[in-house]
Amino acid sequence: MVREHTAARAGYARDGDYNAAMHANAAPVGESLDALIDRVDAALPQTQCTRCGYPACRPYAEAIVRGEAAINRCPPGGAEGVRVLARITGRPALPLDPECGVEAPPRVAVIDEDACIGCTKCIQACPVDAIVGASKLMHTVIADLCTGCELCIPPCPVDCIALVPLRGVPDRLPRPALPSSP
Repeated sequence: MVREHTAARAGYARDGDYNAAMHANAAPVGESLDALIDRVDAALPQTQCTRCGYPACRPYAEAIVRGEAAINRCPPGGAEGVRVLARITGRPALPLDPECGVEAPPRVAVIDEDACIGCTKCIQACPVDAIVGASKLMHTVIADLCTGCELCIPPCPVDCIALVPLRGVPDRLPRPALPSSP
Protein backbone atom coordinates (compact mmCIF):
# COMPACT_ATOMS: atom_id res chain seq x y z
CA MET A 1 0.00 0.00 0.00
CA VAL A 2 2.76 2.46 0.90
CA ARG A 3 4.65 1.54 -2.26
CA GLU A 4 1.58 2.17 -4.44
CA HIS A 5 1.00 5.55 -2.78
CA THR A 6 4.65 6.57 -3.24
CA ALA A 7 4.62 5.46 -6.88
CA ALA A 8 1.43 7.41 -7.54
CA ARG A 9 2.91 10.54 -5.97
CA ALA A 10 6.02 10.16 -8.10
CA GLY A 11 3.88 10.08 -11.24
CA TYR A 12 4.20 6.38 -11.96
CA ALA A 13 1.45 3.92 -12.67
CA ARG A 14 1.05 1.00 -10.29
CA ASP A 15 3.33 -1.12 -12.42
CA GLY A 16 6.03 1.60 -12.36
CA ASP A 17 5.44 2.68 -15.98
CA TYR A 18 5.95 6.45 -16.15
CA ASN A 19 4.81 6.57 -19.77
CA ALA A 20 1.48 4.96 -18.97
CA ALA A 21 0.97 7.37 -16.09
CA MET A 22 1.64 10.28 -18.47
CA HIS A 23 -0.72 8.84 -21.10
CA ALA A 24 2.19 8.49 -23.53
CA ASN A 25 1.21 5.49 -25.57
CA ALA A 26 2.98 4.27 -28.66
CA ALA A 27 1.53 5.56 -31.88
CA PRO A 28 -1.24 3.30 -33.09
CA VAL A 29 -0.93 1.89 -36.57
CA GLY A 30 -2.59 4.23 -39.03
CA GLU A 31 -2.28 7.37 -36.90
CA SER A 32 -1.93 10.37 -39.19
CA LEU A 33 1.43 12.09 -39.46
CA ASP A 34 -0.05 15.37 -38.21
CA ALA A 35 -1.61 13.67 -35.19
CA LEU A 36 1.69 12.02 -34.32
CA ILE A 37 3.52 15.34 -34.68
CA ASP A 38 0.94 16.90 -32.34
CA ARG A 39 1.54 14.16 -29.75
CA VAL A 40 5.32 14.52 -29.93
CA ASP A 41 5.06 18.33 -29.74
CA ALA A 42 2.77 18.05 -26.71
CA ALA A 43 5.38 15.88 -24.97
CA LEU A 44 8.11 18.50 -25.42
CA PRO A 45 8.50 21.14 -22.67
CA GLN A 46 7.80 24.11 -24.98
CA THR A 47 10.82 26.11 -23.84
CA GLN A 48 11.62 27.07 -27.46
CA CYS A 49 15.29 27.02 -26.40
CA THR A 50 16.75 25.79 -29.73
CA ARG A 51 19.27 23.51 -27.95
CA CYS A 52 17.98 20.58 -30.02
CA GLY A 53 19.23 22.33 -33.17
CA TYR A 54 15.76 23.37 -34.33
CA PRO A 55 14.25 26.88 -34.07
CA ALA A 56 11.41 25.77 -31.74
CA CYS A 57 9.76 22.70 -30.24
CA ARG A 58 7.30 22.16 -33.12
CA PRO A 59 9.97 21.88 -35.86
CA TYR A 60 11.89 19.45 -33.62
CA ALA A 61 8.72 17.36 -33.21
CA GLU A 62 8.24 17.34 -36.98
CA ALA A 63 11.85 16.21 -37.51
CA ILE A 64 11.45 13.42 -34.93
CA VAL A 65 8.34 12.09 -36.64
CA ARG A 66 9.96 12.26 -40.08
CA GLY A 67 12.95 10.32 -38.71
CA GLU A 68 15.34 13.23 -39.24
CA ALA A 69 16.16 13.85 -35.56
CA ALA A 70 16.96 11.71 -32.55
CA ILE A 71 14.58 11.77 -29.58
CA ASN A 72 17.34 12.60 -27.08
CA ARG A 73 18.16 16.21 -28.02
CA CYS A 74 15.97 18.10 -25.52
CA PRO A 75 17.80 18.98 -22.27
CA PRO A 76 14.78 20.76 -20.73
CA GLY A 77 12.74 17.57 -21.21
CA GLY A 78 15.51 15.52 -19.65
CA ALA A 79 15.65 11.76 -19.32
CA GLU A 80 11.91 11.59 -18.55
CA GLY A 81 11.16 13.43 -21.77
CA VAL A 82 13.32 11.01 -23.76
CA ARG A 83 11.41 8.06 -22.24
CA VAL A 84 8.08 9.65 -23.15
CA LEU A 85 9.23 10.33 -26.71
CA ALA A 86 10.51 6.75 -26.99
CA ARG A 87 7.11 5.43 -25.96
CA ILE A 88 5.24 7.67 -28.41
CA THR A 89 7.52 6.97 -31.37
CA GLY A 90 8.33 3.35 -30.65
CA ARG A 91 12.05 4.13 -30.73
CA PRO A 92 14.49 3.00 -28.05
CA ALA A 93 15.18 5.43 -25.22
CA LEU A 94 18.69 6.88 -25.41
CA PRO A 95 20.74 8.90 -22.93
CA LEU A 96 20.40 12.66 -23.31
CA ASP A 97 22.76 13.96 -26.01
CA PRO A 98 25.44 15.94 -24.13
CA GLU A 99 26.13 18.08 -27.21
CA CYS A 100 22.69 19.67 -26.68
CA GLY A 101 23.26 20.53 -23.02
CA VAL A 102 22.55 19.01 -19.64
CA GLU A 103 19.35 18.40 -17.75
CA ALA A 104 18.72 21.05 -15.08
CA PRO A 105 15.91 22.05 -12.73
CA PRO A 106 13.53 24.74 -14.01
CA ARG A 107 15.07 28.21 -14.04
CA VAL A 108 13.94 31.71 -14.86
CA ALA A 109 15.83 34.74 -16.17
CA VAL A 110 16.32 37.74 -13.91
CA ILE A 111 17.56 41.13 -15.11
CA ASP A 112 19.71 43.35 -12.90
CA GLU A 113 17.62 46.43 -13.50
CA ASP A 114 20.31 48.78 -12.18
CA ALA A 115 22.78 47.53 -14.80
CA CYS A 116 20.30 47.29 -17.71
CA ILE A 117 20.91 49.92 -20.40
CA GLY A 118 17.65 49.31 -22.28
CA CYS A 119 19.21 48.07 -25.51
CA THR A 120 16.24 45.74 -26.25
CA LYS A 121 18.49 42.91 -27.49
CA CYS A 122 17.08 40.55 -24.86
CA ILE A 123 13.52 41.39 -25.88
CA GLN A 124 14.33 40.53 -29.50
CA ALA A 125 15.94 37.23 -28.47
CA CYS A 126 13.13 36.00 -26.19
CA PRO A 127 11.03 33.42 -28.07
CA VAL A 128 8.09 33.65 -25.66
CA ASP A 129 7.87 37.44 -25.11
CA ALA A 130 8.65 37.14 -21.40
CA ILE A 131 10.74 40.34 -21.28
CA VAL A 132 9.16 43.77 -21.21
CA GLY A 133 10.74 47.20 -21.46
CA ALA A 134 11.42 49.95 -23.93
CA SER A 135 14.45 51.32 -25.70
CA LYS A 136 16.81 53.11 -23.30
CA LEU A 137 14.65 52.09 -20.32
CA MET A 138 15.19 49.19 -17.98
CA HIS A 139 13.71 45.80 -18.78
CA THR A 140 12.21 43.12 -16.59
CA VAL A 141 11.28 39.47 -16.96
CA ILE A 142 7.73 38.24 -16.45
CA ALA A 143 8.64 35.12 -14.48
CA ASP A 144 5.35 33.34 -15.23
CA LEU A 145 6.13 33.48 -18.96
CA CYS A 146 9.88 32.79 -18.85
CA THR A 147 10.85 29.25 -19.92
CA GLY A 148 14.48 29.54 -18.86
CA CYS A 149 15.67 28.99 -22.43
CA GLU A 150 18.83 31.12 -21.94
CA LEU A 151 18.46 32.83 -25.35
CA CYS A 152 18.37 36.30 -23.78
CA ILE A 153 21.79 35.95 -22.13
CA PRO A 154 24.25 35.97 -25.10
CA PRO A 155 22.97 39.17 -26.77
CA CYS A 156 23.10 41.23 -23.55
CA PRO A 157 26.05 43.65 -23.94
CA VAL A 158 26.31 44.43 -20.21
CA ASP A 159 25.88 40.90 -18.84
CA CYS A 160 22.98 41.88 -16.59
CA ILE A 161 20.87 38.72 -17.06
CA ALA A 162 21.18 35.64 -14.88
CA LEU A 163 19.23 32.41 -14.64
CA VAL A 164 18.06 31.50 -11.15
CA PRO A 165 16.18 28.44 -9.89
CA LEU A 166 12.44 28.81 -10.15
CA ARG A 167 11.18 29.01 -6.58
CA GLY A 168 8.31 26.96 -5.25
CA VAL A 169 8.33 24.29 -7.96
CA PRO A 170 9.63 20.73 -7.97
CA ASP A 171 12.89 19.89 -9.76
CA ARG A 172 10.82 18.59 -12.65
CA LEU A 173 7.60 20.24 -13.69
CA PRO A 174 4.74 17.76 -14.16
CA ARG A 175 3.99 16.81 -17.74
CA PRO A 176 0.47 17.37 -19.03
CA ALA A 177 -1.52 14.37 -20.20
CA LEU A 178 -0.74 13.79 -23.85
CA PRO A 179 -3.57 13.87 -26.35
CA SER A 180 -4.81 10.40 -27.20
CA SER A 181 -5.07 9.36 -30.76
CA PRO A 182 -8.62 8.99 -32.05
